[in-house]
Amino acid sequence: MTAIEIKNLVKSFGAVKAVDDVSFSVEAGSVTGFLGPNGAGKTTTLRSLLGLVTPDSGEALVNGRPYTSLAAPLTEVGAVLEATSFHPGRTARNHLRIMCTAAGLPAKRADEALDQVGLADAANKRVLGFSLGMRQRLALASALLGSPKVYILDEPANGLDPAGIEWLRGFLRHLAHDDGAAVLVSSHVLSEVEQTVDNVVIIAKGRLVRQGSLAELTTNGGEVIRVRTVKAAELAPALEAAGAQVESVDDGVLRVRGLDTEAIGQVALDQRIVLTEVAQERSDLQKVFLELTEGR
Repeated sequence: MTAIEIKNLVKSFGAVKAVDDVSFSVEAGSVTGFLGPNGAGKTTTLRSLLGLVTPDSGEALVNGRPYTSLAAPLTEVGAVLEATSFHPGRTARNHLRIMCTAAGLPAKRADEALDQVGLADAANKRVLGFSLGMRQRLALASALLGSPKVYILDEPANGLDPAGIEWLRGFLRHLAHDDGAAVLVSSHVLSEVEQTVDNVVIIAKGRLVRQGSLAELTTNGGEVIRVRTVKAAELAPALEAAGAQVESVDDGVLRVRGLDTEAIGQVALDQRIVLTEVAQERSDLQKVFLELTEGR
């Protein structure tokens, strides 16, 4: 089910077109990485989605409706755009209880959300003494209060230590894969995104560059198989006879298109050739990202 839909979104600030006819969707039960260089239009898109910016044209919808038309937005959308909007003199528990009161939620949700993000022991501490990582966790706790099924998160790993980043990775995947939520997460930490998301949306200079599954972006569509054998010179013509396109990379290594790993293995078996490596060839997300965005 489509939970988030951006349709032909356009937004300019004076002469600067921040978002230029961008369209993409986010499905329930998945984590989608929203990527782009600084100034690409990511924050403007997210703010349009949350009703904080009025687009010049196009639509930004949550569950088929504009955010501003949601009767109880906290129960449908959990959002984190920055981790600095806290009163420094309030405790973490009181900050969340105020939000619960404003949203008509039971006060107990404050402690439940703090426990979910690992801040139960800091419930009575004032936000003034929080590290950036603790503020990020508190911001995420605020997004969890209404138990929504849509999450919009801008740089949620900012300030987290390695243990915190690992926790966040598992938590976001739990929200999507176990609870069926749609998670849209903007991040500059591409190595972490690669370990977290199912799908990727890339924009540059306000325009959509690519949308697809992480596997599609990093495996060339799953088409290239890397094969290593001491008899590469004998295997190559046999694979070509079976309908493959074969490229010799270096001594003993072939790049094969047009056959899957099972078919390649069968050809090798028929030729009585031992294979020492058969693997789908991948590019890391950072390499793909730079190739798609450089020069745009």
